[in-house]
Amino acid sequence: MALRSPIAQAAAANPVIAWDINAQQAIWDVAQQQPNEQARSFAMVHGAVYDAVNAIAGTPYRPYLGAPAADGTESTDAAVATAAYQMLVSLFPAQLARLQAQYDAALAAIPDGSPKQRGVSVGAQTAAAMIAARRNDGAFGSQTWQVGTQPGQWRPTPPTFASAGAWTGHVKPFLLPSASMFRTSGPPALTGNTYARDYNEVKRLGAVDSAARTADQTSAAIWWHDRRLTEWEIKRQVAVSQGLNALQAARMFAMVDMTEADALIACYSEKEYWNFWRPVTAVQLGDTDGNRATVGDPDWMPLLVTPPFPEYTSGHTCFTSASMATLAFFYRKDSISFSAYSPAANATRHFTSFSKALAEVVEARIWGGVHFRSADNQGVRIGLSVFAYMAAGDYFKPLRR
Repeated sequence: MALRSPIAQAAAANPVIAWDINAQQAIWDVAQQQPNEQARSFAMVHGAVYDAVNAIAGTPYRPYLGAPAADGTESTDAAVATAAYQMLVSLFPAQLARLQAQYDAALAAIPDGSPKQRGVSVGAQTAAAMIAARRNDGAFGSQTWQVGTQPGQWRPTPPTFASAGAWTGHVKPFLLPSASMFRTSGPPALTGNTYARDYNEVKRLGAVDSAARTADQTSAAIWWHDRRLTEWEIKRQVAVSQGLNALQAARMFAMVDMTEADALIACYSEKEYWNFWRPVTAVQLGDTDGNRATVGDPDWMPLLVTPPFPEYTSGHTCFTSASMATLAFFYRKDSISFSAYSPAANATRHFTSFSKALAEVVEARIWGGVHFRSADNQGVRIGLSVFAYMAAGDYFKPLRR
């Protein structure tokens, strides 16, 4: 008999972890949602799960949307399964048969009786509340990116010349009052020294054939770029290593996923506002930017395929800074070790702290040739600002001691 991984063993005992794995299957393995879409889906699932588990636990923490009536005898397993299942079906109706099979298997493992039935009811109520709250929230709207023709203005990039995700900055945030509340002062002036520094750094390190980039840096760039986000595995792994129970895991996933989602919404609002060109455009048209310290190369290409939207600020650093700061806040320490495997890189990367992971993603976006350092640094600031807003507010706070 094969030994199960620690996460698989934990999933068998903790329904929140089990349904996070199921959510990943629906959101990425099957639907292939992109990061801006994934963030919203995970936040919706875990917001509903958190409200259900919190209600059954006696509402020790402030609910996100509300707490259905519960006396603590309801089945938490049934509530989690129902909340997650109903959220996923609402998001992915074409996956109904597969999700129904997962749900039926989860319920079959729970003894029949009133606790099971009332757990199902609690989960159904929190899912219904989330579905109602996110109806017409702006997701998948008709917005398009503005295509520019002047130096510094974004335009679709090779090899795909795609344009996607412009609706993201118009989505109703989960926690923030406004997507634009952390507006930055914008990218550096094209004719300045900061831009020249950023330009020459990414041109040297981020080229597809860069001789300055090490093999490990190349692997890191691909690892962090994987659309099957390694952050999912990190959250589950740390939840297991720190021995979280269902309530703790539900609260942690909801906190992290909603903060991540709002950081991306704020980031995409920035992208639309500044509409800044990507390194591949900047380098290929480098002789048009008015900066004597930049030399164009019409044949330059980045290591990674450039995402189909404007450059400033970096979505990945917005997302990862929000994620890592929230994890450190939840666990009350930065120095927790973790690792994750990326199929795209066919590699596992190891970190001894949340801050070290964040520091690497800043560099990795430059090594991949898809971001300037200024955009990475400002993305970190946006993610940390979103985290600070969440941490200072009433969200997820204890209601009793």
